Amino acid sequence: MGPMTKIALSIAGSEASGGAGAQTDIKTFAQLGVFGATSLTCIVSFDPHHDWSHRFVPIDPQVIHDQIEAAVAVHGRIDAVKIGMLGTPTTIGVVAEALEQYRFEQVVLDPVLICKGQEPGAALDTDNALRARILPHATMVTPNLFETRVLAGMDEITTVEQLEEGARRIHDQGVPCVLAKAGTLFDTGTALDVFYDGSTMEVLEVPAIGRERLHAGGRRHRRARQGGEPARGGPHRQAGRRLGDRAPHARQCAVRLRLPGLLRPLTPPPAPQSAPAAILHCAQ
Repeated sequence: MGPMTKIALSIAGSEASGGAGAQTDIKTFAQLGVFGATSLTCIVSFDPHHDWSHRFVPIDPQVIHDQIEAAVAVHGRIDAVKIGMLGTPTTIGVVAEALEQYRFEQVVLDPVLICKGQEPGAALDTDNALRARILPHATMVTPNLFETRVLAGMDEITTVEQLEEGARRIHDQGVPCVLAKAGTLFDTGTALDVFYDGSTMEVLEVPAIGRERLHAGGRRHRRARQGGEPARGGPHRQAGRRLGDRAPHARQCAVRLRLPGLLRPLTPPPAPQSAPAAILHCAQ
């Protein structure tokens, strides 16, 4: 009897264009040979009549609870959970309760922060709830540059050294593994991430291709790191390094959307031929 298929649960929003959210998670999981389940937290769609702003509709907390309950009951085990857009303190509360109840072995958090300042209000309340209720359950967190700065409590991050310091500060809050992502924002000619697990600090770089923003290309690269590879059993650092090799392929397989300045992948990026087989079953 062959090895059992690994199962990853995406707790995230639905994004109608298919370029983000649970839709992209499922595509990426499938590409990596991982079976994907979902618990949708909200419905997000672009508004073509108002400069492509985001329309956000939260899903009832009981429905979110029921989806997680069903996924666990049907499959019996969940090898990894990837958490994306939550959006409200109420949603964060019900997801936190599920994490406390089921004690998933791998919880990878994409900390979607929505408050761009420290002004009081619903956005700040949501971000504070995420930090207090979800972050303590994460085995890995994958903040972008803005999210790294906020979670680390830093005024600015403009250098690799500052990004490394941000990863250290987030790790010191109790997160075992941190993948802090600068992308191309440092103008190094590369797409750059920093990985830190308390003992190893590693800068992960691949050549940057073009200067246009991607709709989903970077997200698929990130989701592979987040949910798919941990579910397969790959150690976080090795998975991060392996998926870094795929980023150029994601860009090369992109087509232009009608949204100004955004692209999306047309076909899945091919796996590098040199990918080590040991990544499949070596996380301890």
